[in-house]
Amino acid sequence: LDGRVALVTGGSKGLGKAMAHGLACAGCDVVISARSEAELSATAAEIAASCPGRKIEYVVCDLSDRAQAEKLAAEVQSRMGRCDILVNNAGVSRPGTFHGADLPIKPMDMEKHWDFTVATNLSSAVTLQNALAPGMVERKWGRIVNISSIGGLGSAEGRASYSATKAGLIAITNTAALELGKSGVTVNCLAPGPFLTDMPKKAFGIEGLAGVAGRVPVKRWAQPEELVGP
Repeated sequence: LDGRVALVTGGSKGLGKAMAHGLACAGCDVVISARSEAELSATAAEIAASCPGRKIEYVVCDLSDRAQAEKLAAEVQSRMGRCDILVNNAGVSRPGTFHGADLPIKPMDMEKHWDFTVATNLSSAVTLQNALAPGMVERKWGRIVNISSIGGLGSAEGRASYSATKAGLIAITNTAALELGKSGVTVNCLAPGPFLTDMPKKAFGIEGLAGVAGRVPVKRWAQPEELVGP
């Protein structure tokens, strides 16, 4: 991957940080985006220090806002000259039940819950893909990797919006692969199971984390670095 340029959304921590670091160590110049400038700055410095010679940039961006997503694509191309690899990793998970469900979870607020999740997890991936794929097609080489979830293949109570967007990422991956493959651009999707990032740490207590681990064949949570190879 020497000389390639990669954009990793949600790249300041968790899976995004691990993948951005892996891409940089494999020879890529990397741009990471997220909403927290403090986290982005620290992560960019950390990756740059461990992968000398690589250009590591960051862009503060709220991907629930389509205009910001479009600006992110333009900023990457302006700063780096192009984008060869797009990793759509940014995601949020806000529990909410359908109205009438007898569960200790608040019903979904359609504007602040459903719309925000769809915009962040799914629409931003389409926006960035639309903005960056033409350059990849022109150069006859590109890689788009959408980070779905095992939650896109099944679901759990209170996870309708999250699962819907992750299933949607699988669907757009299938379509984009068919449309772009003949131009030398591959489009693939990863659907991780339980990885121990900030999101589940906040969502589950100690007992909850242990319960999930008990349902995994290897009886443990995966670490973000284990996703770098794929």
